[in-house]
Amino acid sequence: MNDLFKGFEQLLELAKALEEKIETGELKADMQFRTRPLRSIPRSPRPSYVNNVSTSSFRTPHSSSSSSGGSSSTTPNPVKPNQTTENYSLKDVGGLGEVLKELKELIAIPLKRPDLLAKIGLEPTRGVLLVGPPGTGKTLTARALTEELGVNHIAIAGPEVIGKHYGEAEQRLREIFEKAAKSTPCLIFIDEIDSLAPDRSKVEGEVEKRLVAQLLSLMDGFATTKGVIVLGATNRPDHLDPALRRPGRFDREVLFRVPDRQGRLEILQILTRAIPLDQTVNLEAIADLAVGFVGADLKAVCQKAAYSALRRQVPSIEAQIPETMTVQQSDFLQALQEIKPAVLRSVQVESPNVAWSEIGGLEEIKQTLRESVEGALLHPELYLRTKARSPKGILLWGPPGTGKTMLAKAVASQARANFICINGPELLSKWVGASEQAVRELFAKARLAAPCVIFLDEIDTLAPARGRYNGDSGVSDRVVGQLLTELDGLQTGATILVIAATNRPDTLDPAILRAGRLDLQLLVDLPNLESRLAILLLHNQDRPLQDVSLAYWAAVTEGWNGADLALLGDRSAVEAIRRYRSGGMSDPAAIRITTDDFNYAYQVLSQQRPA
Repeated sequence: MNDLFKGFEQLLELAKALEEKIETGELKADMQFRTRPLRSIPRSPRPSYVNNVSTSSFRTPHSSSSSSGGSSSTTPNPVKPNQTTENYSLKDVGGLGEVLKELKELIAIPLKRPDLLAKIGLEPTRGVLLVGPPGTGKTLTARALTEELGVNHIAIAGPEVIGKHYGEAEQRLREIFEKAAKSTPCLIFIDEIDSLAPDRSKVEGEVEKRLVAQLLSLMDGFATTKGVIVLGATNRPDHLDPALRRPGRFDREVLFRVPDRQGRLEILQILTRAIPLDQTVNLEAIADLAVGFVGADLKAVCQKAAYSALRRQVPSIEAQIPETMTVQQSDFLQALQEIKPAVLRSVQVESPNVAWSEIGGLEEIKQTLRESVEGALLHPELYLRTKARSPKGILLWGPPGTGKTMLAKAVASQARANFICINGPELLSKWVGASEQAVRELFAKARLAAPCVIFLDEIDTLAPARGRYNGDSGVSDRVVGQLLTELDGLQTGATILVIAATNRPDTLDPAILRAGRLDLQLLVDLPNLESRLAILLLHNQDRPLQDVSLAYWAAVTEGWNGADLALLGDRSAVEAIRRYRSGGMSDPAAIRITTDDFNYAYQVLSQQRPA
C-alpha cells in the first residue's frame, strides 16, 4: 500500500510541475484533467440505433417506400435501406456449380416452399455457414442468392455491430433479428462472423462474450419463428465459438474451395465479358497457368492485363484514344507473373515448369511416376469410378544429387499442380507445439492450393524413428505423430500428393513407410553409363561444343551423380569464357567449348569430390 500511495504522490507532483510550466509559458499545451462520477457514464447509446445505421442493408423485393411487414411509413426501419444500386445474379458466379446447388436446397426451399418440408416432417435450416479462403466468392454468392430468390434480406458485416457503449452491440443484434422476424421470408447475412462471435475461451473481453451469448439466444429463439435463415461467412471457422456450430444453429457448413481448372475457366469467361479481347487470347491456357488462383485473384489478373493493354496502346494521357483497343494474351501472361494467389502468399508455392524430357536418365522411375501419380492428379474421377487407389505418398531415396527434387517438380508440372517445397528442419521449432502447428498449417495450405504436391526434403530430420532420441523433450515423437495424422487424413483420390526424399531411409520411423502413407518407395540411384550420357547430352545440347566426345566423359565419370555431371558442363563453359576473353576476343558467335575446357573442369571437380 505504501508503494501505491507513493505512486499517487509522484503522479500529483508531475501534474503540478506541468501546470507550473504551462503558467510560466515554458510548456504550451491544451491539457485538462476532468473527472466524472461513475453513474454519469452512459450505459446505452444516446442516439437511437434505429436511426443511425447506414452500413447495414435491408432489402425487399418491393419498393422501398413500403415495409414488407405492413408498418406505417412514419415508423423508422431498424436498418436503413441500402443505397447501392449494384445488383448481382447467379450468372455472375462462376466455378461454384455444386455449391450453388447445395445452397439452393438449404435456403430456397425453407424460405419459398416451407410447406414441402412440413409435408415430409423436416425441420427448416436455421443457419448456414459459408467457409472458405478469402476471395473464393462467399459474399458474392450470398448477395447473388438473395437477389435470385427475391426474398427480404438484411446484410451486415460482423464489425459493424460492435458499439462503444455498454449494451449497444446486443441491442443492435436484437433489432436486426426482430426486423427479420417481422419481414419473413427473410435472410440475414452476417459477413466476417468470426469477428462477431469469436471463441469465448480465447477472448478476454466481456463485450465479445455477451455478444456471442446474445447471438446464441436469438438463434435458439427462431425455433418457433419460421421463414428466417441466418447465413454466415468466414475464412476462419476455427475462431468461431463452438456453440454456434452445433445442430440447431449453424448446423450446415458449405465449403468454398479454391477453383479447379474448369472453375477458373468459368470465372475468366464471366470476368472478360466486358473486356475487348484480342484474337490471340486463349482463356483455357490462362486457366491452366492460374493454378491456385481464386475468383478475386483472377479479377485482379484481368484488371492488371487491361491496364497493361492501356499503357501499351495509350502511352500518355495526352495521346489520342485509338478506335479499337484490345487486351492481348501477352498482357494476361504478364499479369499472371506479377500477381500471386492470395491464399498462398504466406507460404512459398511455385508452379514449376519441368518436363520429363528435361530429366536425363531415370527412365523406369519416370514411367512409374507417370502411370501411378500423374494420372491420379490429372484424372481423379477415373480413379473414383474404378475404385483404384492412387498412392498418397511417395518416398524417393538415394544418394544426394541424383534428381529427386527434379522428379518431384516434374510430377507437379505435368499434373498442372502447385508445388510446395519444404526442407525438413524448416518445420522444427524450439517452442512447444510450434512444430506440430507448422505441420498442420503446411497441409492446410496444400488443401487450399489443391491440386498440390508437397515435397518434403530431408524427411529423415522430420520423421526419425520414435524413441531413439531422448534429449528433445519428445518433440520429434510429437512431430512424427502429427505427420502420420495428416497423411492418414488425406482421402483416397485426393488431389494432394506428398513426395518425400531422403538419403538415409534406415533412420525413418517405420510407421511412415506402411501402406496408406509413403507406400510407393523408389530408389533414385547413381546413374549408369547410359543415364550419364543422357544427362550430359541434355545439359550440353545448346552449347557450342568443338571436338568434345560426351560419350568419353560419360565413361570416365562413373560414380558421379546428375548434379556433378551438370556442373561439369557449367565449369567447362566458364573456363571457355575465361580463355576466350584472356585472348582479347569478345565476339559471342566465335566462342567454342573444347576438350581442354572439359579436361580442366574434370580435374577441378575430381579434386573437390570426396574420396
